[in-house]
Amino acid sequence: MLTYALKLTCTPGEMVEADVDALRAVGFSDRDVHDICEATAYYAYVNRIADGLGVTVEDWYPPDPPDGHWPGEATGEPEQGNDP
Repeated sequence: MLTYALKLTCTPGEMVEADVDALRAVGFSDRDVHDICEATAYYAYVNRIADGLGVTVEDWYPPDPPDGHWPGEATGEPEQGNDP
């Protein structure tokens, strides 16, 4: 899924049916593929609108993540306090 999203974001003109077939091959339904495509395209669109209008990050937004990573960001370490 991430390979698909990255390709759609970085080189959208190179997308081919085989990219969709690869998602289906690992179990994504047609609805899943649509949702992945739609979410990826939407974020690319919104970011381009913001960039095109010169939108900057709000003053309250911290320039660097606390403790070296943002909350919920994959770090390879187990999250604290999430025991079942």
